[in-house]
Amino acid sequence: MAKHPCVYILTNQRNGTLYTGVTGDIGARMILHREGRGSKFAARYNLTRLVWYEFHQDFGYAIAREKNIKAWKRAWKLSLIEDTNPDWQDWFETIAMWIPLD
Repeated sequence: MAKHPCVYILTNQRNGTLYTGVTGDIGARMILHREGRGSKFAARYNLTRLVWYEFHQDFGYAIAREKNIKAWKRAWKLSLIEDTNPDWQDWFETIAMWIPLD
């Protein structure tokens, strides 16, 4: 099965708690998050709303990007989200329809 490196941000509500992660299968990872098994931190704060994501060709770059974003100030993360998702919509249902099934 092919992997599709993806960096993503979850929240529980607009301007709520943020979780930044990286995965090779955003669909499977989101299912785990929604079941409360994606990460202890995300489960604790009910972070199931996918509000930002970006695919990469290389896992090394995706991991570096995740670490970089995690080090950002909160205001920068909010700006990143609002630049592409000003309404803080949950994009999981949208991307789930076109994620390649290998």
